[in-house]
Amino acid sequence: MSDSSSARFQSPGDRFSPDPLTECLRSGAQQLLQSAIEAEVSSWLAEYEEDRTGEGHRRVVRNGHLPVREIQTGIGGVAVKVPRVGDRGAGAEKVVFHSKLIPPYLRRAKSVEELLPWLYLKGVSTGDFSEALASLLGSEAAGLSSTTISRLKKDWIREYDTWRRRDLSKRRIVYVWADGIYSNIRMDEAKLCLLVIIGADDKGQKHLLAVEEGYRESTQSWREVLLDLKRRGLTQAPKLAVGDGSLGFWKALTEVYPATRPQRCWVHKTGNILNYLPKSSQPKAKKGLHEIWMASTREEALKAFDSFVEIYEAKYPKAVACLEKDRDELLAFYDFPAQQWPHLRTTNPIESTFATVRLRTAKTRGCLSRETALTMVFELTESAQKRWQRLRGFDLLADVVRGVRFINGEHPKTIAA
Repeated sequence: MSDSSSARFQSPGDRFSPDPLTECLRSGAQQLLQSAIEAEVSSWLAEYEEDRTGEGHRRVVRNGHLPVREIQTGIGGVAVKVPRVGDRGAGAEKVVFHSKLIPPYLRRAKSVEELLPWLYLKGVSTGDFSEALASLLGSEAAGLSSTTISRLKKDWIREYDTWRRRDLSKRRIVYVWADGIYSNIRMDEAKLCLLVIIGADDKGQKHLLAVEEGYRESTQSWREVLLDLKRRGLTQAPKLAVGDGSLGFWKALTEVYPATRPQRCWVHKTGNILNYLPKSSQPKAKKGLHEIWMASTREEALKAFDSFVEIYEAKYPKAVACLEKDRDELLAFYDFPAQQWPHLRTTNPIESTFATVRLRTAKTRGCLSRETALTMVFELTESAQKRWQRLRGFDLLADVVRGVRFINGEHPKTIAA
């Protein structure tokens, strides 16, 4: 066999040379971990130091070590020996030592457990797992194969089912963003429509509230989602809801949370308006729309609004009608803190998150069941949620909850002073 042929058939791990630095880190990590476990068991034994058997001997004592176990970590396998503890008492209930650092049956660090779904959900096909893992964790990354994904999928289904039934009564949701996302995943039936709601609580933290399957963003589908949120504890109406022009959502919102004010998404609205204009006119029109929602006061926004209507009404009445029908809903954000306007003018919290979802689902070659597709999207969104930023001006949310209406983004007290 030629050298080139031999190289072509090398295992993935063989293509990665040993790294002295990684070996040094791994050796140090092993010593630190072993020392930490020994300290942990010593602390645990101290709690039973006074316990004695009938013969006066210590009841709980060390009894060697369990067999060596290799824990897969981000720097490769780390061998550890967990101390064995014996209970020499005659009572029926024996005390058992379980390391919190290395729980029973643990075979890989949490970071590695998270790596597997991350690889899969980010687009690495199961057939490419061996090579990807070898490059990240070394050739000895045994057991982290594509077969693990089958188990993970079952775990994801259970996680999603538990998540969508969780209690929400301890959260005071101030703002919500809602959107219907049509996934490009190949389904066994029709195209999947996801109804997504993200909320921000009174501390400024964003939370994924709902990811449910819907039927063409119908009123009934949105009603079911909102009623489920209410049933699980979101009984107080959010102060503001941000969404696109979907009539189904707004009608359902009026029925379930009639006190919630609507704010139409400017990104969606801009796209809808430009669809009525020829391409040659779109750049200038887009600039005119930008001047409306980026105005520093409602008064300036209304002037820019009227100017747009005057310029385009004669030639493009449908574009102007599309804008005018939601005048109040497009400018609702002026009654809320100016620091939060960038969050409130669009459904960007959903759009930016689902850009990642679309990237992964575009790489899904096979035809998925609806259950698998939903759980895949849920896991992706949960992963993205860890990077969500706290709302600006979160300290003002207490006033928003109390019903304070800001004037062009400023607190009434500030203006009075």
